[in-house]
Parts: sequence; C-alpha cells; structure tokens
Amino acid sequence: MLTEPTYKAASAVASIAEKHFSSHLEEAMRSGEHDLAASPSARQIEAMLDTAFWASLRREEGNSPKISIAFVSPEQAGFPLVFENRLPFNPRVLTKLGPGVERPGIHLGVWYDENGLFIWGTTHKIPNYCFVLDVSEPGLLVIKHRRMNGFGKFTNIVVLIGDQIKIVDESSRNLPDCPVLLTSLLGFASASEDNSVNVLIQLATSMRAHKHGGSLLVVPSGSEAWRASILQPVKYSVSPTYKGLTDLMQEDQSKWTSSLWLGELNREIESIAGLTAIDGATIISDKHEVLAFGAKIGHIDGQPRVEEILLTEPVIGGDGRIVNPAISGGTRHISAAQFVHDQKDAIALVASQDGGFTIFTWSPCDNIVHAHRIDSLLL
Repeated sequence: MLTEPTYKAASAVASIAEKHFSSHLEEAMRSGEHDLAASPSARQIEAMLDTAFWASLRREEGNSPKISIAFVSPEQAGFPLVFENRLPFNPRVLTKLGPGVERPGIHLGVWYDENGLFIWGTTHKIPNYCFVLDVSEPGLLVIKHRRMNGFGKFTNIVVLIGDQIKIVDESSRNLPDCPVLLTSLLGFASASEDNSVNVLIQLATSMRAHKHGGSLLVVPSGSEAWRASILQPVKYSVSPTYKGLTDLMQEDQSKWTSSLWLGELNREIESIAGLTAIDGATIISDKHEVLAFGAKIGHIDGQPRVEEILLTEPVIGGDGRIVNPAISGGTRHISAAQFVHDQKDAIALVASQDGGFTIFTWSPCDNIVHAHRIDSLLL
C-alpha cells in the first residue's frame, strides 16, 4: 500500500523526475522508438524513493543493501524471474532481498495495482527509458534510466545524498566547449559518437570504482607532443603500444551485443582502469591505445603555471566559478590542469579516492582550463 512518505527529499524531486520521464518518453514515441517503458507518476516515484531511503539505512547480516529497482511490469521485462507470490514493497522486504540482487545488471522489478506498489521478481533486461532507482549506499539514491543507444552506463537524472539533492542539468550540454564525454553522460551524444565515448565513460566508472584515485590522460593518436609534458624517463612506457581495447572496438558491431565480446570489453576496461591506481598518470591515445602508465606530469619550460581554472558541475546550481586548481582537488588535479593547459588537444580524467571525478579540457571560448566535476553522473 502507498503510505505517507516521511523522507522529505522524495517529495521535493518526485514531480521533477515525473516530468523528465514523461517528456522523454513522449519525444521517443514521436521519433518512432520502440520498446519504451511506462512512466511512473510523481506519487509512485515519491513512494519508491521513501521506501528505498529507509531500506538503505538498514543492515542485513551487517551489510547495507545495494539494490537496483526498476519500475517495469513482468510483461515488459526480458526473461524475468517471477515470484509465485507478490511481495510487499517496504523497507524490510528490500533489505531481506538485498544480498540476492546486489550484483551489477540485476534489477528488482516493481509494479503496481489498485493497492499500490509491489515486488514481482527480478530481470536483467528492461525497456528503454525505464525508471531505475539505485540504492548505492546508506542514504545515497540515484534515479536513472537506460541509455537509448549503445552499451554502457545508465544516464543519471537525480542524485539524493541524505537531505542533499543534485538534479542533473541537461542544459549543460549547451555550454560552449562541452566535451562529448559529458554530453554522452547526459544522454545526448549522437549515435556516431556514442560507442567510442562510451569506452571513456566505462573507464571513468571503473577508475572511480577501484577507490585508489588515479589520472587518465587521453592524447591525440599519432602525436608525440604529450611527451614534452611528461618527466623523462617514463618508468612504465609501453612499446609497442598496447591495442587490446583498440582492436576490440574495431570488430564488427554485430558482435557488440554478444556476451563474449562484452566480457572481453569489460576485461580490457578493468585492465586499463587498474593501471590508473599506480602512482602517476596512465596515458592512452584517442583510439584507446595504451602508451604509458605511472607517468609523472611535469611543467614545460617557458609555459606559465596554471593559476586559475573554470570549475563547473552539470547540476542545477552548478554554475561556473573561476578558482585556483587546488580547489578542484589535490596534486593529481593540479597536475592534470597543467597538462591540459600545455597540451590543449588532450583531455584528463581524474578520480579522487573519495569518489570525486573531474574531466579537464581546454576551453578555447574562455581561454582557460575547464574542470567539469562529473561524479554525480557516474554514480
């Protein structure tokens, strides 16, 4: 049964989330898209958020639940595991089910009848624009949906951290010099851009997941200019360049949905992301060739040191501020800002140990290094 929610942040974002899903589904239908999900009402969203929040604060055998809740009927789910008896949608049941559905790719199916929301089973496959609510850790909830094209991470809509609310600002894609990686995370990269950029998104997600912190520098293929910004000798230079991920991405796209190809992709992603945990920066080309790791970023003689950067976050209220590079993070962030300042056709991805994540790019419009704080999109 739907009861009166007590988690105040749920009521604050329910109508916003309802409008997001209904408008995107209407646009998708007008475009002739198929396999589209149903849009939940604000009341249903509020109830799901409220129940999930209180469940996140509970523990089962000493562990907090990690659950992906999908608002989908059994009929729209692909090869669902359906319970013989429906289960009530409440914090106690969610906590009990948590250990069995915490692996990536498993969604707990939630639907409704005249009595309210109920849990019907689990599924690995959900329709496009399906409302998904991730219970990531105690007090941390993320509303998201599946990407329309390609593989990879879901698109985040709202992040709730206790009483803190972060609403993703889709208009960030219209900012001058907005990197394609950011537009893809916002769900707006074109199909032609999507697949290559999705690799960087998965690398970013994996870098953040290993919790050691790390830097990944992406430089133009066929150019050696980046070496001027790296202290020599490079202790872990790779020769010949490693092209495992490059070769995988060049395979026929008909293979990209196979479990074998996806498994190989995941192994390559994890391997490269793992290198970023080593002290120093990992360097890859824009064709995903591994060039070096554990590299120390230096300062080019004659080039000015970076004293200011533009710092933004793609959420409502995350407008740009001109700050000292140290404000964006520690020594990794300062070094990354200097690298991008000196190598303006490169980008730098920096993960903090606390889960923060920043993309550094050069902004020719503002003639400054632009730091995009994107951890709210990677949860």
